[in-house]
Amino acid sequence: MTTPDPTARAPRKRRRWSAPVLTGAVIASALVATAGLYWFQPWKLWQDETVREELAVPTAPPQTAPPVPGAPSPETPAGPTTLATGELISHEHRTTGTVKVVLLPDGSRTLRLENLDTSNGPKLQVWITDAPVKEGRAGWHVFDDGAYKSLGELKGNKGDQNYALPDEIDLNRFTSVSIWCARFNVSFGAAELAAA
Repeated sequence: MTTPDPTARAPRKRRRWSAPVLTGAVIASALVATAGLYWFQPWKLWQDETVREELAVPTAPPQTAPPVPGAPSPETPAGPTTLATGELISHEHRTTGTVKVVLLPDGSRTLRLENLDTSNGPKLQVWITDAPVKEGRAGWHVFDDGAYKSLGELKGNKGDQNYALPDEIDLNRFTSVSIWCARFNVSFGAAELAAA
């Protein structure tokens, strides 16, 4: 008969996770993964949305009264006039294209993006701002530091698109445009506007 060795260690019992703890961990992991997918929306990096809008030029309103003989005929409104232009540069994501501010015959103004090519992403907006456009990382976060106005959500990450420019926007003060990611407060690309 052998006597037990007093210096020998007893075998360790394996700790098993209880069912409620394991279930809680799985649920917490699923919630974190779902929140991450909603917040980052990684699938948008592989989805392109192309928009091909023509520049909508309002026509003159129809005459309500017949012309008076001998009176000068009303002038036909001139076509659209480009007030300012700029070329997009890349910030957080590679971005190219042209930005134009166009005066329409009815007196309204449109900000037009032409040949836009950038990455897709969550909560992308078109901003007109008073911030200077800076190259590289120095320009990624400057557009929400001063005055800015969102012209709406970016309609597509590729193509040509129009955004109504409010009357109160002074082009002497608001001199840049940014494709702004509101989810992460970063510029995908921007353009400095110069008088045409």
